[in-house]
Amino acid sequence: MTLTTTGQTMANINNAPKDIAEDFVRIGEMAKTFGVTLRTLRFYEDKGLLSPKRDGATRLYTRRDRARLKLILLGRKVGFSLREVKQIIDLYDPAGSNARQLRLALDKSEKQLVRLNKQRALIDDAIGELTSMMGTVRQLLSERLPTQSSATN
Repeated sequence: MTLTTTGQTMANINNAPKDIAEDFVRIGEMAKTFGVTLRTLRFYEDKGLLSPKRDGATRLYTRRDRARLKLILLGRKVGFSLREVKQIIDLYDPAGSNARQLRLALDKSEKQLVRLNKQRALIDDAIGELTSMMGTVRQLLSERLPTQSSATN
């Protein structure tokens, strides 16, 4: 995912016209659509990340909830904590420019990119060392095991 995609998603969270009747989605359909568990959706609700409407005991998710869930999952995918995701999402102001929200998202994204690049370098080093060690072990093993032709002689 790119920052542009994230920014576009953030900018479009609540840009839908308010006069259009909202289509509601039940928790099971929401979970299936996004590949998460019911427990995950309830957890996000408990943390204040999602606010489904209620019809008795039934949770009904709006277009806004679906957009927020997309942002939550994107944030988690790139390594943001739920606290960071909530900070960014909570800055959304439907009447404002959301420049503060976008600056915070960009700042957190830049810091996360630095962390991910450091992790990548460490993983690349570990892969190199493991590959080298496996080559050494294969060489030692080939020297100590008789070959097929000498075993039959």
